[in-house]
Amino acid sequence: MNPYSNQIRRNSPNELSNSESMTANEQSYIHEKSILETFDFPEMIEDYLIELEIRNYSGNTIKTYKSIVINFYNFLFQEKNLTDERRVLRSFKKYIQYLKRDKGVSQNYIYLVTVVVKKFFEFGGIHVLKEIKTPKRTKSLPKHLNENEVKNLINAFDKKEICNTERGKAINLRNKVILALLYSSGLRVSEVVYLYLDNVDLHERTIRIRGKGEKDRIVLFDEETKILIEDYLQKKDNTSEYLFANRSGNHLTPRYVQIMIKEHAKVAGIKKKVTPHILRHSFATHLLKNGVDIRAIQQLLGHSNLSTTQIYTSVDMQTLKNVYDRAKLV
Repeated sequence: MNPYSNQIRRNSPNELSNSESMTANEQSYIHEKSILETFDFPEMIEDYLIELEIRNYSGNTIKTYKSIVINFYNFLFQEKNLTDERRVLRSFKKYIQYLKRDKGVSQNYIYLVTVVVKKFFEFGGIHVLKEIKTPKRTKSLPKHLNENEVKNLINAFDKKEICNTERGKAINLRNKVILALLYSSGLRVSEVVYLYLDNVDLHERTIRIRGKGEKDRIVLFDEETKILIEDYLQKKDNTSEYLFANRSGNHLTPRYVQIMIKEHAKVAGIKKKVTPHILRHSFATHLLKNGVDIRAIQQLLGHSNLSTTQIYTSVDMQTLKNVYDRAKLV
């Protein structure tokens, strides 16, 4: 079977005589052409990344996909005789083996590599990996903060010397609002940094979000966060269209927020690893603990599938016991 048949033009019956007149070396060259010679991988990668951006994939996702595809492309350069489907399949399996044995990556990363490389090949019209089965992911439960840890995180810098200057106070207030929104609304970090002023309704305490896959949803925030936002807007010293902006009026980056949260966690004395994602999970977990229906949480988080929400909203055994005892089974 020729895996590249959709790219290499087959001879018609009228052209057979020309084919038969080729030398043995010429015919051998045609049949032994490597996948790296048949396809322009750099151009395919560029086109694929453009397609992901058009489909509204997040910047972080595109960056991850790019890294995975380029790493596999570089690995193929070390392989020999990639001239048929069997050899390309073998090289892919060797690459997965290399990631497991030599790089020690997680099972979830193996899953991601398999999915991304298969999608990339299919995008380029290469159907070599169609028989590769997607490996299972490990469903480790995400960690979350308790309510006191969240409060300490948000207020971590209130008594720091840096907040004695006007600039320091302004930055601290902005960061407090970011932390409060990440937790009280369950927003993704990418949604927070690209949040427009016009999307926030203080009167209704709602935010209109354009999430993954161009899907709109409405999220809520609590009264305390509303007060913080009002105070922040009164003191906001730029006219940027973004709710959170730097001194140039441009939106903040997800990386800035990640570093900021890490610094707050350190000052707050929180030993756990704290990320924007953990605040999102804490939001969902605390809602569930307080009796909010899981389908309502699904809507607030913007999940298409309830199964995704169920992973985010894992609860500890003590919470399960409390719910069980309140049920008063006969």
